[in-house]
Amino acid sequence: MIKLYKGGAWLTKGQEPVSDEPGLEQKYHLGKYEARRNTIAYSILKKHNTSENMDFLKLKFDKLTSHDITFVGIIQTARASGLERFPVPYILTNCHNSLCAVGGTINEDDHVFGLSCAKKYGGVYVPPHQAVIHQYAREMLAEGGKMILGSDSHTRYGALGTMAMGEGGPELVKQLLGKTYDIPYPEIVGVYLTGEPAFGVGPQDIALAIIGAVFSSGYVKNKVMEFVGPGVERLSVDYRIGIDVMTTETTCLSSIWQTDDRVKEFYEIHGRGQEYKELQPEGTAYYDGMVYVDLSTIRPMIAMPFHPANTYTIEELNQNLMDILDEVEKKAKISLGENVPYTLKDKVRNGKLYVEQGIIAGCAGGGFENICDAADILRGKSIGSNEFSLSIYPASTPIYVELVKNGVLADLMQTGAIVKTAFCGPCFGAGDTPANNALSIRHSTRNFPNREGSKVQEGQISSVALMDARSIAATAANKGCLTAATEYEGIYRKPAYFFDGSIYKNRVFDSKGVADPDVEIQLGPNIKDWPKMPKLPENLLLQVTAEIHDPVTTTDELIPSGETSSYRSNPIRLAEFALSRKAPDYVELAKKIQKGEIAREQNKIPEMQVPELEKVREQIQAVYENMSWENTGIGSTIFAEKPGDGSAREQAASCQKVLGGWANIAREYATKRYRSNLINWGMLPFLFTDKEMVFAKGDYIYIPDIQEAVKKGKAEIKAFVIKDKLYPFILKLGEMTQDERDILLEGCLINYYKLYI
Repeated sequence: MIKLYKGGAWLTKGQEPVSDEPGLEQKYHLGKYEARRNTIAYSILKKHNTSENMDFLKLKFDKLTSHDITFVGIIQTARASGLERFPVPYILTNCHNSLCAVGGTINEDDHVFGLSCAKKYGGVYVPPHQAVIHQYAREMLAEGGKMILGSDSHTRYGALGTMAMGEGGPELVKQLLGKTYDIPYPEIVGVYLTGEPAFGVGPQDIALAIIGAVFSSGYVKNKVMEFVGPGVERLSVDYRIGIDVMTTETTCLSSIWQTDDRVKEFYEIHGRGQEYKELQPEGTAYYDGMVYVDLSTIRPMIAMPFHPANTYTIEELNQNLMDILDEVEKKAKISLGENVPYTLKDKVRNGKLYVEQGIIAGCAGGGFENICDAADILRGKSIGSNEFSLSIYPASTPIYVELVKNGVLADLMQTGAIVKTAFCGPCFGAGDTPANNALSIRHSTRNFPNREGSKVQEGQISSVALMDARSIAATAANKGCLTAATEYEGIYRKPAYFFDGSIYKNRVFDSKGVADPDVEIQLGPNIKDWPKMPKLPENLLLQVTAEIHDPVTTTDELIPSGETSSYRSNPIRLAEFALSRKAPDYVELAKKIQKGEIAREQNKIPEMQVPELEKVREQIQAVYENMSWENTGIGSTIFAEKPGDGSAREQAASCQKVLGGWANIAREYATKRYRSNLINWGMLPFLFTDKEMVFAKGDYIYIPDIQEAVKKGKAEIKAFVIKDKLYPFILKLGEMTQDERDILLEGCLINYYKLYI
């Protein structure tokens, strides 16, 4: 059972949460504002807030983390803004672009760049295949009561008592330049765990159940999830980590857990016992919401394509197979349109659903306990010699080595499974890509469309469903027939884990915070600087170059993952992939209108490059006679209902900017991360709340006095869609800090820091 409280909740140690109602403040002799201070989250945020105001936070983080499809752009941005040294530990891992491009040096050049920067600026460099970013952070970086900011959305170490957040690269740039992470004080939602998981139910099952319960309503969107209650102590630390990492898929801001002796033991095993800190809510704490989870009621879960919130129990799916497959196909059409025929019904044989692939991998699935339990289910069995395959990626080399030593890897490989090195590829479409029309079950983080390697625009489609490692192993034991782990009647041996720290000591470069300015940064031929970006002009003329009406648009659809990651170090080449799998004509249309802006900046006539601009200009000047190309910028915008779900990748915004984008127009933004990325790249995050659309792809939108509106922080901004005449409508920008307005005015974060540093 999962229950969402309709309002706030009070929690006193040793008691169940109580729904907020009149009179409770008097009962507890405590006001809500004071009781909010008794949460774990409040104490950590207060410690890291550099302002005098807890209602609006200016946070400085203890450590930063990035991987090899984000750290090049981050460091290049920081260098362009005046970077001299890393002011806090900055860890550069290489777990995404680990498969180097055939016929080129692109990915390995990024690695060499990272090592040279770690030496020059005083950072830590983790070579390819040593560890996925989040496992290294758990093993070597997490500390009780501390905060970590990472440029990967699954930056979540709350189970270890570390409040961590995943953000777009520009937010890390701010930290590298000694600036702060500025947000209103977030609401804190308690997640009260009680009971104990049933035999065979794993952490992914609990996580998917929670995601399914909270995602669609936005119950925890941009809030901190605080895990408390008697159920916590009944979970191993590996189990807690497996739930915690998936909190990203709820769209929460961050997470934190109460800690205990099990967490202390985790730190001691990793040789860092001094980093443990006991964390518990103090006295009576008030939460802005409460998710009540009875762990004993959760059954093995599956998240069907194409979202982690598209959840069912495996039992429910097997009992109502054809009806649920109908639902999945209807939902798929929203994302895929009519581009490819899509069905999963051809996976049904004799009333059973069969899958072609299983994967246990990465920061979610590649933990020691997950793999050991999966091996117990598979021991002595065979995955068969037909279509079904099974790949397993331990999350770090220390885990890999221990699995070798205790014989688990041998047990797995004897079944026909393949064991690979620490690599995030299956999570973003760069490893174990299924065949066309295949269905893959994965203990990984996401199952968005295109993320597993599909190219819808080329007629290629495959599907991913998320499951726990234990049910994946049970399915593998049945040679691909979908099976819940609760059908396994054996035992889980639960071998002890021994961490070998010498593996990292022998291979990881750690500057110990000492910078060497004499080191020359190694720049491969694909590593390019950001192009020049203009300031926000007085007025804007925007063409709508993409129109997306899906309920939610992921960052994978805004800039595809997979093979495009090789070009993350080259802003110009990467931009060619923008919206390529969602709106294939977007790049061409954006480039076309961008020619007008390039001509304008060169004091040439925009109409010579884009002839239709002449009529548009004349229509505007009939109403705004002072409008001219001297005071009006030209660019593109996209419309989407709710863009930005998923990854922290800043390139979802920067690629639009590189192509001449000035704005997004949306009903709402799926995550704070994406909205922040837009602002940091000088893209106006417009909100358009009218239910009736007044513009469409190809239309021009004129926004007079936009510069003045941003300066003054106007709540509403008048805009016009240009058809036979100018039709007015209202855009909003929402609440903004002064720094955010200044960044928009300067055109992007790079320009802003060049001016102020």
